[in-house]
Amino acid sequence: MHQQEVKSTVEKILENHSVGTMATVKNNKPHTRFMTFFHDDLKLYTVTSRDTDKTEEIEANPYTHILIGYGGEGYGDAYIDYHGKVSINDSQEIKTQLWNEKMEPWFDSLEDPNYIVLEIEPEIVRLITNHIGDDPKEVDLKKF
Repeated sequence: MHQQEVKSTVEKILENHSVGTMATVKNNKPHTRFMTFFHDDLKLYTVTSRDTDKTEEIEANPYTHILIGYGGEGYGDAYIDYHGKVSINDSQEIKTQLWNEKMEPWFDSLEDPNYIVLEIEPEIVRLITNHIGDDPKEVDLKKF
């Protein structure tokens, strides 16, 4: 599989799967939760509240591990193994872009001061196909 093909497959998975797991470190141990992700090319975004454990965890250690795309069939499902560095993006532009009515149970409005966006810059992106004999395919981030 060539690099463009690997990247295209990863992008297709990101288009078709928005929910994945996001791991941070809490008290020197992994702490994982399901999150909804948005993407721009290979950069990921997820919405959260300023008052969550994950915000504190990211301030202490900005690295994360994300799994996204697994369809649940159990055999041969493709998914993404994503390692990245997280920063808080509090810009009104990105908050407006990502806002939707499904967020209303957690935030008063788009202007809620607790509404923030976590921006995840990719460091390692691997495509896992789970076919016997297939090794993970890593996206060469320097090419894209």
